[in-house]
Amino acid sequence: MSTGLQEKVGMKLDTYNFKIEKGKLRELAFAIGDLREESLKGEFVLPTFPTVVDFMGEETSTLEDLLGLNLQKVLHGEQEYEYLGEMKPGDDLTVTGVIENVYTKASMDFYIIKKEFVNQNGETVLISRSTIIERH
Repeated sequence: MSTGLQEKVGMKLDTYNFKIEKGKLRELAFAIGDLREESLKGEFVLPTFPTVVDFMGEETSTLEDLLGLNLQKVLHGEQEYEYLGEMKPGDDLTVTGVIENVYTKASMDFYIIKKEFVNQNGETVLISRSTIIERH
């Protein structure tokens, strides 16, 4: 692994805020075919909703610029959620992230990104880890 790659461990991502709105909850329910009444009314936060928070709350260019990625060679390798509390409609989340680990394997660089989702009460409700792979 190159020295420059190892120096990325510990880099912090831009913090962002995201309000869990019923409209976004309904959009996800429709998109995945969840026709339960509470989902269609936006009264239920689906387990995969943090993916919406990631895509809507953070600008991809920030991560691309921070890591110096060539997006034409990038793959999303893995996504993991650790639920520590309940997310509810109306919650205001603050999301912080850090490059937790990097390594090279089989001509690819792997970036492990850890994010913490904290609600308006200061409670960490979720920790996510995603693996981004850049092919050489």
